[in-house]
Amino acid sequence: MGLNLLKTNTLPEALPVKKLIGPSFLILALGLGSGEVILWPYLSANFGLGIIWGALLGLTFQFFMNMEIERYALAHGESIFVGLARKFRLISFWFLFSTFIPWMWPGIIASSAKFLGTVIGVAGTHYLAIGLLFLIGTILSLGPVLYKTVEFLQKRIILLGVPSVFLLSLILARPEHWLDLAQGAVGIGKGYFLLPEGLAIASFLAALAYAGAGGNLNLAQSYYVKEKGYGMGKYAGRITGLLTGKKEQVSLTGTKFEANEENLNKFNKWWRNINIEHFVVFWLTGSITILLLALLSYSTVFGLGGNAQGVNFVIKEASVIGQNIAPFAGTFFLIVVGITLFGTQLGVFDATSRILSENLILSSFGKLSELNLRCLYYLVLWLQILAGITILLLGFTEPLQLVITAAVLNAIAMFVHVGLTLWLNLSLLDKQIRPSLFRVSAMVLAFLFYGGFSTYTVYDRFIRNF
Repeated sequence: MGLNLLKTNTLPEALPVKKLIGPSFLILALGLGSGEVILWPYLSANFGLGIIWGALLGLTFQFFMNMEIERYALAHGESIFVGLARKFRLISFWFLFSTFIPWMWPGIIASSAKFLGTVIGVAGTHYLAIGLLFLIGTILSLGPVLYKTVEFLQKRIILLGVPSVFLLSLILARPEHWLDLAQGAVGIGKGYFLLPEGLAIASFLAALAYAGAGGNLNLAQSYYVKEKGYGMGKYAGRITGLLTGKKEQVSLTGTKFEANEENLNKFNKWWRNINIEHFVVFWLTGSITILLLALLSYSTVFGLGGNAQGVNFVIKEASVIGQNIAPFAGTFFLIVVGITLFGTQLGVFDATSRILSENLILSSFGKLSELNLRCLYYLVLWLQILAGITILLLGFTEPLQLVITAAVLNAIAMFVHVGLTLWLNLSLLDKQIRPSLFRVSAMVLAFLFYGGFSTYTVYDRFIRNF
C-alpha cells in the first residue's frame, strides 16, 4: 500500500470522559494476567514488598508511553505503525519480529491452565492450555465486531477480579503488612533498599516490563483509539468477525486536522479527557490491583518454603486463603486468577494479531492492502495459536520460565518503541500538539531506564558467559 500525504478532515467534538471509558480497560487487562497476577506477587512472595516501587515506576512509565501513543492516533487517525512507516518503511520488519517472537511463548495461558486445572483436578494442564488456546481463537473469530467482543470480556473480568482481590486483602492482611507495603512503595524492604540481594535482574526486568501491557502491546493503544472513533480515528473502520461480522471499510492511513484555534481547542479537550480516563482506569486501577495482589501474596506465603518453584506459590496462596477464611475462598481465588489470565491471553492475541497483520501490509510494499487486513488478522491469530501449541507439545511447559522469557524480550522491544514514539511525535505532529517538555522528559527517562536494564540483562545472561 502507498503512504500518501495526510489529507485534511474535520476534527470531531470531544466526548465527555464517561463516554471515553473502554480502551484503557483493554491495555490494563493486558498487564493484569502477567505482571500483576504472576510476576510481582512472585517477587513479593520471595523477597518481600521492598521491590514494589518498581511496579509503580513501571506503571507510571507506561502511562506516559501510552498517552504519547494515543496522542498520535488522536491527531492523525492512524496507528503508530503507519506513522513510523511514513518515516522509515523498513521499520515494519522490526515490529513483525519483535511482536511474534516474544509473544509466541504461551506462559500466560499455561499459568491459567495450571490454576484452573488445580481446581478441576486435571494433571496434564498443558493439554488444558491447548484447549484454552483453541477457545480463545474461536471467541475472537466469531465475535461480530472484534473490538466490542474484547472490550466486553475484559471489562467483566476486571470487574470480577479487582473487587475480589481487594476484599481478600482486607480480610487477610494485618496492619504490619500494610506498613511494609507503604515502605515498599518507596523502596524500603526488610534489610535492603530498592533491590534485595539474590534478585535476578532478568526477573526484575521481566516484572518491570509487565507492570502494564508490556512489549509492543502498548502500541496497540493506537488501534483502540481508532476503533472507538476518538478524534481523527472517527474516519477509520473496524475489524469484524470472521464468520458472523459484516465487513467494514478499513483504512490504515488516516487524516489530520487543520491546526487553527477552533481545532486546537477541540484537540485540547480530547487530550484532557483521555488523560483523565487513562489515569483513572489504567494507572490508578492498575496501581491498586498490583499493590493488593502483592500484599495478598506477601501476607499469605512470604517466608514459607518453596515459593521459588514456578507459579506454585499461587496455589500455596490459595491454600492459605482457604485455611484462613473457608475452603471455597481459596478455590474462588484460583478461579479468578485463572480467568484473569485467560482474559489476558485473549487480549494479547487480539493486540498482536492487529500489529502483525498491519505490519505485514506495510512491509509488503504494495502487494497487500487494507482489503487483506481482516483475513490477515485471522491468519496470524491462528498461526500464533499453533506456535503456542507447538511449544507446549515440545515440552516447554513451566509457566513462570515462559513468562520471564517473553517479558525480557518485551522489555527490549519497549526500549526501542519508546524512543521511536517520541521521535515520531516530535517530528511528524504539528508543533502546537507536540508533547511538552515534561512529557518528553518522562519518555526519555523511560527510554534510558528500559535501555539500561535491557543492556545489563543481555550482558549478564549471554555475553558474560562467553
